Amino acid sequence: MTTLTADQREYAERAEAVAEEFADDAYTWEGSVPWENLQRLAEADLYCPSISEAYGGQGRSDVAAMLLIEAVGRMCPDTGWFTYMQSMVGPRAIDLFGSEAVKSEYLPAVTAGESFVSIAISEPEAGSDVGSMSTEVTETDGELVCNGEKTWVGGVPFGDAAVTWVRFPEGLGSVVIPYDDPGIEIEEVYTNMAGYAQTRFSIDDVVIPQSHVLTRGKEAFKRQLISLNWERLGSSVLTVAWAETALERALAYASEREQFDQTLDEFQGIEWKFAEMYRQVETAASLVYGCAAGAQGHEDPPSRLRTSTAKLHCSQIAEEVVSEAVQVVGARAYQQGHPLEYLYRFARSRRIAAGTDEMQLNTIARALKSDGVPAVSDR
Repeated sequence: MTTLTADQREYAERAEAVAEEFADDAYTWEGSVPWENLQRLAEADLYCPSISEAYGGQGRSDVAAMLLIEAVGRMCPDTGWFTYMQSMVGPRAIDLFGSEAVKSEYLPAVTAGESFVSIAISEPEAGSDVGSMSTEVTETDGELVCNGEKTWVGGVPFGDAAVTWVRFPEGLGSVVIPYDDPGIEIEEVYTNMAGYAQTRFSIDDVVIPQSHVLTRGKEAFKRQLISLNWERLGSSVLTVAWAETALERALAYASEREQFDQTLDEFQGIEWKFAEMYRQVETAASLVYGCAAGAQGHEDPPSRLRTSTAKLHCSQIAEEVVSEAVQVVGARAYQQGHPLEYLYRFARSRRIAAGTDEMQLNTIARALKSDGVPAVSDR
């Protein structure tokens, strides 16, 4: 694991202390928003740490956001997910690329733990193939108008707006669209395995103010794509948190459960399971923080090669570790409402969301073919 600075360690310790307050209600949210937890984090000057101070954030690095996500996600998977989404996804894009007007409109409520901003990329006919998106913004006499459809969008029932990827005449870009615009029509609301709503909505002649355009043009959208490398690390550290808490729960159960006149953790086969689970957790954590630490000393965000590797590895080990924890605990963990059953439903999502395993594999292979294996000096 990369060594934390004194300031980072103090921040992580504060995050852990506040996160302990969420234990009693953890694993009970089932699709509801833990607003009180988000607001408690905001009151403690912890929430949305990488958002600018001018809009209620902490003005810290993305590494601080990762530390908060891990600390909170270990205690409450739901609060961890919301922390990740609002610290490193939609609102972060507004903070990085938005006008003063759109930042002032949305970010203060987000950083106070009172609002949610989604990310809308997928379409019914364009999922991983972002280049096939058909949602478009046309321009006539200086007025921008958006038409199209988005799907699998999280947070719509309780959110205020979506950072929406669109096609401009000159190429891909992104805009902010409020859900209360009369041109937004909810077409269908699905419920995913974790109990949260994912929504398909249509966009019909929605006028986009210039102030709500985040990126437009090849170079601007390229910068937004590069910024997603940090989002991948946020997703990665969230899955690490879930794997860590699964291991902790399995260890606690095995130390108390007795079979054949001894506790489960005295069986060598179970010991080996724990050793293997920890190996996976620690290598995942080291990979993601090492990737982040390597980027902090450079002007650019971490590379797509390394962040795709972290996203792929962490998503896969989270599912494996949670599954092994279920195996250790047995039938109890297979029942609805058990924390490990709850965690498994959460963990499975990360091999799809924020880029599927298959897309990460494609990216890794293409980067290697293009640039080769990174040099020692690039560590």
